[in-house]
Amino acid sequence: MINRRKILLSAAALALTVSAASAQDWKTKHPELTFAVVPAENASGVTERWTPFAAYLSKELGVKVNLRIANDYAAVIEGQRSGNIQLASYGSASFARARLTGVKTDAFANDINIDGSTGYYSVFFVKATSPYKTVDNLKGKNLGLVDPNSTSGNNVPRFELDKMGISDADTYFSKVVFTGSHENALLALSQGTVDVAANQWTNDNDSTLQQMLTKGMLKNSDGSAMKKEDFRIIHKSAPIINGPYAYSSDLPDDLKAAIAKAFMDAPTKDKAAFDKLSDGQKKGFHPATTKDWDATVELIKFVDNLRKKKAS
Repeated sequence: MINRRKILLSAAALALTVSAASAQDWKTKHPELTFAVVPAENASGVTERWTPFAAYLSKELGVKVNLRIANDYAAVIEGQRSGNIQLASYGSASFARARLTGVKTDAFANDINIDGSTGYYSVFFVKATSPYKTVDNLKGKNLGLVDPNSTSGNNVPRFELDKMGISDADTYFSKVVFTGSHENALLALSQGTVDVAANQWTNDNDSTLQQMLTKGMLKNSDGSAMKKEDFRIIHKSAPIINGPYAYSSDLPDDLKAAIAKAFMDAPTKDKAAFDKLSDGQKKGFHPATTKDWDATVELIKFVDNLRKKKAS
């Protein structure tokens, strides 16, 4: 006699069989995945922080996850466009640029800060010993930016400057330098190569500056370690949404779900790998959707229009 319990057990067994078969299908199709990140710090530092997390993902997904340290934001964008990168850590602006240029990529998560927020700021740093108190004091001086596709290191700074009536940074400042990374921008400032540097900042304990100070990377001219008090913020933007983690749109749905779950589970399933990755400055991952960056897409369009006006 067939009873309700047997029917339920049979249905559950069938569901597990289908699920296992589906997982095996995408594992056959995607025996390896490439996960790309952009170095906000030196490449060796990025590798050290991200390698344990990539190993954790490999274990959770049951396929090899190869970590790729990209040279710049554009390399991540083009890597996903070509299909050579299936999973990526983006800045908000680079993700918006990818979407604007037709890259088939979907956001699924972003970082949760230690205080529970999911955003940060773009700031202008100067050395505390300098006479500069506002951006108005910096006309004719040297500005250090990060990368054309950086959110806090280029796009938001240009938006903020435009709000101050400075629509053309390249003529307002004596020189505008793309340093290549957030760390390099602060190194240029500390060494006097630039007078002001744009960078990312969440709070006094969560920023590229704080990471560099903790590592003793910033030095005074006499070789002594610089301190937080040696730098001053002269301008802070409105909050910016933390950049997304995104997977290629054409990945199988089961694989996408498995990737998202692995990220959400990371702080508890592999606390050591997560802590190494977050440097003690994050508390987990927040579920996200591509639409969360619609405002950033509009920001990129605005900055593109500034560039077009300058060229015309």
